[in-house]
Amino acid sequence: MKLDDVSTDLEEVLLTEPQIHDRIAELAREIERDYADEPPLLVGVLKGAVMVMSDLARELSIPVEMDWMAVSSYGSGTQSSGVVRILKDLDTDLNGRRVLIVEDIIDSGLTLSWLHANLQSRGAKSVEILALLRKPDAAKVAVDVRYVGFEIPNKFVVGYGLDYAERYRNLRGVGVLAPHVYA
Repeated sequence: MKLDDVSTDLEEVLLTEPQIHDRIAELAREIERDYADEPPLLVGVLKGAVMVMSDLARELSIPVEMDWMAVSSYGSGTQSSGVVRILKDLDTDLNGRRVLIVEDIIDSGLTLSWLHANLQSRGAKSVEILALLRKPDAAKVAVDVRYVGFEIPNKFVVGYGLDYAERYRNLRGVGVLAPHVYA
């Protein structure tokens, strides 16, 4: 779905499809250099990272394996508490593996901080993070993110995997959702 198809639902467009694809290509070149000797296991965080993971994997010119996790953080309303529950665990043994977590967005960092520690505790040789989007003003904990696509303002964004009530994930860009949609 194109951003124009839901223009009345968006306050503004932050990123277009070409901007996202160009940045993913740049990140892929960095990953190829950093993992040339030992390709990583890409771990996508469902559901939001599906678009990022698929475009990144197709852009990479090194062999990679992929696996998926689904996690849920408890909290009140839209705020994460950092208390995490695994809804779908990995099928792959991480022992001795180089792991690259692929995320759509980092808000507070609480869930991702927990996930990083969890995967590291499973015997991974290394655990690094790639996030397409990061909201520095929303951070509650410091998370070491090796690859960042874009830093964005602390606004409610949708598209390219990000949703509101399971809508807008298939937008071909990222936009700020207008308050009248969720108020």
